[in-house]
Amino acid sequence: MAVVVMDSDDLELLLDKVVSKAIEKYAVQVPNALPPVLTRTQFMNLLDISSPTATALFKRPDFPVNREFGNPRIPTGLLLQWIDEHTDWVRKNAGDNFKSKRRHAAG
Repeated sequence: MAVVVMDSDDLELLLDKVVSKAIEKYAVQVPNALPPVLTRTQFMNLLDISSPTATALFKRPDFPVNREFGNPRIPTGLLLQWIDEHTDWVRKNAGDNFKSKRRHAAG
């Protein structure tokens, strides 16, 4: 069995590097143009969807909606992650306005 001896400064640098890589790899980046949390109206406008479609999404157990603020709020980072994980749903249900925004954002 090998034993590695490190001083606390080297260990701190190693841990900082590992944590930074993990954050970079797994963190959801929210574009600056979007607020960190969306209201129902902002969410519907962003995805270009109707109120009944938004209601159906809010009822899904896998959808990232937070009701702790009195009215439903959608954390933007979690929404973007949900969209990536549910691309088929977005293709079928999001309006053309959202699709054109998404194409434009992707370059």
